Amino acid sequence: MRSSPVWIPTLVLCVLSATGELPVTPPVPLDAPGPVLPTEVPPPEVPATVLLRLTIDRAGEVSQVEVRQSAGVAFDRAALGAALRWRFQPARRGEEAIDVRVDVPVTFEPPVHGHHIEPVAPQPPSFSTTVRGASQAPPPVAVGDFHIPVGQLADVPRRSASDLMLLAPGVMLANHGGEGHAESIYIRGFDAGEGKDVELRLNGVPLNEVSHAHGHGYADTYFIIPELVESLRVTEGPYDPSQGDFGVAGTVEYQLGLARRGLTASLSTGSYAARRLSLLWGPPEASEATFVGLLLRQGHGFGPNRSYANAGIMAQVELRVGDESRLRLFGTSYGLRFASPGVVRETDVVDSRMPCAPDSDSQFFCSYDPNQGGAGQRHILSAELQSRLKRGGRFVQQGYVILRQTRIRDNFTGFLLDTTSPDGERQSGDNTEGYYRGSTMGLRGRYTPGLTLLGQPQPLELGYVARYDDVRTRSRRLRVSGGVPYATVFDNQVRTTNLGAYASLRVAPLSWLTLRGGVRLDTFLFGVDDHNRPTEDRDGPRLPDESLEAYGFFASPRASAEIRLTPRLTWLTSAGLGARSSDAAALSDAELAPYARVASGETGLGWRLDGPLALEARGAFFATRVSQDFVFDETVGRNQPVGASQRLGAFVSARGTLQDRVDIQASLAWARATLPVPGASAWKLWDGTVMPYIPELLGRVDASLRGTTRVAGQQVDWNVALGHSAIGPRPLPLDRYSAPIFLFDVGTGARWKAVEVGLSVENLLDTRWRESEFNYVSNFRGPDAPPSLMATRHFTAGAPRTFMGTLTLHLDLQEDSP
Repeated sequence: MRSSPVWIPTLVLCVLSATGELPVTPPVPLDAPGPVLPTEVPPPEVPATVLLRLTIDRAGEVSQVEVRQSAGVAFDRAALGAALRWRFQPARRGEEAIDVRVDVPVTFEPPVHGHHIEPVAPQPPSFSTTVRGASQAPPPVAVGDFHIPVGQLADVPRRSASDLMLLAPGVMLANHGGEGHAESIYIRGFDAGEGKDVELRLNGVPLNEVSHAHGHGYADTYFIIPELVESLRVTEGPYDPSQGDFGVAGTVEYQLGLARRGLTASLSTGSYAARRLSLLWGPPEASEATFVGLLLRQGHGFGPNRSYANAGIMAQVELRVGDESRLRLFGTSYGLRFASPGVVRETDVVDSRMPCAPDSDSQFFCSYDPNQGGAGQRHILSAELQSRLKRGGRFVQQGYVILRQTRIRDNFTGFLLDTTSPDGERQSGDNTEGYYRGSTMGLRGRYTPGLTLLGQPQPLELGYVARYDDVRTRSRRLRVSGGVPYATVFDNQVRTTNLGAYASLRVAPLSWLTLRGGVRLDTFLFGVDDHNRPTEDRDGPRLPDESLEAYGFFASPRASAEIRLTPRLTWLTSAGLGARSSDAAALSDAELAPYARVASGETGLGWRLDGPLALEARGAFFATRVSQDFVFDETVGRNQPVGASQRLGAFVSARGTLQDRVDIQASLAWARATLPVPGASAWKLWDGTVMPYIPELLGRVDASLRGTTRVAGQQVDWNVALGHSAIGPRPLPLDRYSAPIFLFDVGTGARWKAVEVGLSVENLLDTRWRESEFNYVSNFRGPDAPPSLMATRHFTAGAPRTFMGTLTLHLDLQEDSP
């Protein structure tokens, strides 16, 4: 009988421990069975060591394993198979459970010659710890796949959770609709509108709204409470098989959690009667995944017709279901009302013709139409069950229900499109009302069997999505006086079913090479009841209603190759196909529903250094081609199709942290978006007409510095933070360009025991900047004014310098890291 080899693991724990911080308690093994070699594998003649890198999550489970040093395929597989079955009491900083990354050398000792050793039950290993590193996110599928912990950068002033997207390179946000209107997202050379080219999720729940009256894919993230955002995953490009509909330019997922336990009450007040109240509660005995948050906001805004008021609550609880499963229940309810200034003509501002005081500031921030603005409600319920299976497998199942309603009123052209009623009465204005009411039900899940392939654990992932939307979407023209509707643009009842599935595989045929590949399949079934058909046609009277059905299907393969050039430097190349579903309002009966197809490729380098000074840097080039793109059309107040488009771009990004005291992130991105010349080669990505509104250069810096001092013998924690955005000139229609924008935001705070005070200043230099800028024909002088067919610039003013002071009380709060 052959003897079983002896295995000797030593754990090296990677968690920062700086002077003045709470001590880190390492993970304690609860169940750590030893590796078992197959009977056909001979024991080693000399000690064989496999170096594993484990990620141990806050539940004490091994969520990821990779081989850092190989001892041969058989020994690697035995060590990997054992590691996936290990369980721990999680690591903690103070009383807070934390994710950690650990290095585990597993040594197989040869049997003692001449002695017969009976197999014995494996014993839990003894662990020694060296404090030196930080937790690790799952490996990226592309250089542009960012797992971004908010962390210390939460100190940087931000108006809402939407602004957290600026932590990803090449992202710019603009808003022409007021405080509460969804942001227009510019990412990776795309004018993604309010969500048409970016898939947005919250804890796995999709936020994009199909066939929305304001634009297909409309997604509002303003309801998310910023203090509850633990991290973001921003995947720029369609490279992950789990990415679905609207993931043309990429996917943004908000991941929630509350690290600070106890009750936190925060009251803020500032410029233009801005008031903000937040209440956060995290039971000290529960994990970060259990919390309740309440947020109330209101203010007058920094000019006419900019008032807003909104309220929201978010709650989540994580429950243990047996020893191997966790159940997360999440809910949010939100309501808002906001006024919008709309756009103004530059010539009217320069000539002081706006209906405000004649000074330059009053003219710059003035507004024409007081009827613009909106209101909305959103309610979400979600249940997610995560189960750990035998042999290290995992199964995640989620179900959700969404109810929402929005009403948005815009006027981009004044009286340009005004019509005359049959009785000859002149109507008043081009105000457009977009109304949307809908419900969504959905399921999603993923399964990772406990397999090992070519030395890699859990190489296979299978997933599915099922989503059903039933919505009423309508657009009408309103009179300036009283807001009475006088014309219907469209009025549809839409039912959409999306069924999708994906499979992804990861293999490492060589120690320095990792290959990933997968495919996603999506089907769409559309049902539309059109309630705005004419009551008479050439064959005689008819009903104003008509129904149609359509079907669509597409497959999206994705693949990547990662080459480890050095232990810290990797070269990653990715390619993939993605798609955007059709707006149901544009379909015809029995149509094989068209969809926009995107093909994208990217290659670049990533470098990482762990330790007390942690650094990560990335840079890549990318190219993208879209079969059907959209550009904003002021006459309908939404994006309209313009045909194929293409992009060529690059970015660099870096983030450095030092012992939870310093956190700095900087990025610079360049992208050129063009409409290709008809008939030209698809490889000529540079040629063509430049697409409007998309800036070529974007830069961003976020920095936070924290420290501790003593005042009158008492310890006071303090922080100083800076945010800087640099936006290059944006091309406008008719070969015009906007001016570049440079903005600086600063914030500072101090905490003594349970009391914290803070001050933030946005637009520190009080720059007069234009958040949105257009170039087209309009008539804001009135229905009787002689129309001009000459295009001129229109803009929405950006916020001037604003101050916000905050008082925060930390009640029943267990001590945690500063």
